Amino acid sequence: MAKAKNIILGVTASVAIYKACDIVRKLRAEGCSVTVVMTREAEELIKPVLFESLSGNNVYRGLFDSPESWEIEHISLADKADCVLVAPATANVIAKVAGGICDDLLTCVICATKAPVLVAPAMNENMYKNKITQGNIQKLKSLGYRFIQPRTGKLACGKMGVGCLAEVETIVKETIKVL
Repeated sequence: MAKAKNIILGVTASVAIYKACDIVRKLRAEGCSVTVVMTREAEELIKPVLFESLSGNNVYRGLFDSPESWEIEHISLADKADCVLVAPATANVIAKVAGGICDDLLTCVICATKAPVLVAPAMNENMYKNKITQGNIQKLKSLGYRFIQPRTGKLACGKMGVGCLAEVETIVKETIKVL
């Protein structure tokens, strides 16, 4: 890539959040600039300073946090994105986006962007296979959102099933293809 592409990485509160660190590292190795937008719930699992260290950029979290500059943050982040990647994506954030609910910074950025949006779900198999979740995924696909399918593996509950975050290499490869 001649010019560094700007990736907004949305990080939600899934046990697979630790893999988002590798996603940041590998996207940067591909020459991308990565800016992380975390949900408040994600902060319960991992501290923003880790993503700041890995990305070399500020991490954005709250819709009403004091801005770094006098821009409307969700609009400026949405405008600078060449791609928005949500990894891991919980059933909650998928449902909110499908329903047009913009009650946090991440969902506002997704709603405001004109860039391609990739979603990498990670959740329990029962949640992933739930008819409502599947309906939300189908709705978003019909609107042009792209999904990186979860894989089958050992889930956080200890059972085997579909819902594990796709491999980091797969997520990075799909993101680069979009650029």
